[in-house]
Order: sequence, then structure tokens, then C-alpha cells
Amino acid sequence: MSISSRFAVGIHILALLEINKNGVNASEFLAKSVNTNPVVIRKIMGMLKNAGLIHVRPGVAGAELARDINEITLLDIYKAVNVVKENELFSIHDHPNPECPVGRNIQGTVQAVFACAQSAMEKVLGNVTLENIVKEIKKKEKLNA
Repeated sequence: MSISSRFAVGIHILALLEINKNGVNASEFLAKSVNTNPVVIRKIMGMLKNAGLIHVRPGVAGAELARDINEITLLDIYKAVNVVKENELFSIHDHPNPECPVGRNIQGTVQAVFACAQSAMEKVLGNVTLENIVKEIKKKEKLNA
């Protein structure tokens, strides 16, 4: 199982809002770029709005970034779209057999490792900004032109 695609879609939406900041950014336009239903886009945009990452203008058919792209990290986006709850990236199965030496000890053994792995991932995400992503997209687009 992978992390919810809401994370990648959230990054996609924010990058497109920046790249198309002088255009109309209606959910239908964004949905065409993501290749999904506008309802999905509106749901994720609601999450991004609640996190203070975008401003949505109802009736005007548009959205815009609420902060500069160098102030938005991938960790901000990750948290905004509720990919996972705090310290729950890796789940540990419930109710292993206490009669088994592995079952009795597995949760306490892997829990610290899982917490370290999640912390490391979040540190990486916190060091990458939306600006980094937009610059890379523009660079790739120039190469493909």
C-alpha cells in the first residue's frame, strides 16, 4: 500500500497555481491537468485552504497561493492533505499472539524503528519547498520544448 495520492495531487495543484498564477484556476482546469474529477480537486483544495496554503475565490472560479512558494514545504502539503495521522505512517498490526515470543515483542521492537523512519522522511519533506518543485518543473519543460 502506498501513501495516499492526495499528497502528489496537492503538490500538483499548488505547482499549477504558481505556474498559472495569471490565469483562471478553476477546479475544472486543475482537474484536467491532474486527469481526475473536479470533485476530487475541490476536496483537496478545501484541505489546502484549511491549512492556509491557498485562498479560494468562490464564484470567481479561481484559487491562488496564500504564501510565497519558498515558504511552502512538502511537509506542509503532506500534513495539509491528511496523508497519515501523527506518528502513524507505519501501522503495527493489532493483537498479535501473546503466547508467541515474536507476537509478544514485535510491536515494541519495531515501533521505535518506524518512528525514526517517519521522522527522517518528514525531515526530508521539510527541506524541499514548492519553489524547488516549480523550478524543476520549469527546467524539465524547457528541456522538452
